[in-house]
Amino acid sequence: MLKVLNLYAGIGGNRKLWTDVEVTAVELNPKIAKIYQDFFPDDKVIVADAHQYLLEHFKLYDFIWSSPPCQSHSVCNHFLKGHGIFRYPDMSLWQEILFLKHFFKGKYVVENVKSYYEPIIPPQEIGRHYFWTNFFIQDIKVEYNIGTMNRQASKKAQRKAIIREAQIPEFLALHDLKDFNLPNKRQVLRNCVLPKIGLHILNESKRDIQPQLFGR
Repeated sequence: MLKVLNLYAGIGGNRKLWTDVEVTAVELNPKIAKIYQDFFPDDKVIVADAHQYLLEHFKLYDFIWSSPPCQSHSVCNHFLKGHGIFRYPDMSLWQEILFLKHFFKGKYVVENVKSYYEPIIPPQEIGRHYFWTNFFIQDIKVEYNIGTMNRQASKKAQRKAIIREAQIPEFLALHDLKDFNLPNKRQVLRNCVLPKIGLHILNESKRDIQPQLFGR
């Protein structure tokens, strides 16, 4: 059985449709880790720093999925700039890509959102995500509506957009969080990778390992 390490696991959006795998999930937030465990009782869930766990345990797995925090890379930083808020991009994303490329013998994927800057290492793209892997991912069509509202619209239209965006119907239909006490369910859902994409990439990992990272 394929031994999978699922880093920054969240509530397991990417993992939802995986079968015939032995998964170790690492999530720093205990409340979110508890939800993941409830959703996937057969997985081993570890509450820990995923970045450090990768460094210490990467040799134990056949396939590694890593989704480092995206906030410091996303296009939302352009909007924050308008409010006088500035922050450095978190370089652990690039550390993990380079580390896996040079030291991991199995298949891997590092996922993040599309960034406000030109990526340092060219990624593959699906939907709103960047992916860095050592195998080719065939493109698939993804349809969802969780984008940012039109700032030029009327105030009434903007309010409707805020409500629609907060609901995130595509994710609510896949991950029912009504019985869980979380301060920001909307953000937890937005952090998810659609299960369809997660399954597609796991299936694509059956391709041969390539000597270079695939990018655009």
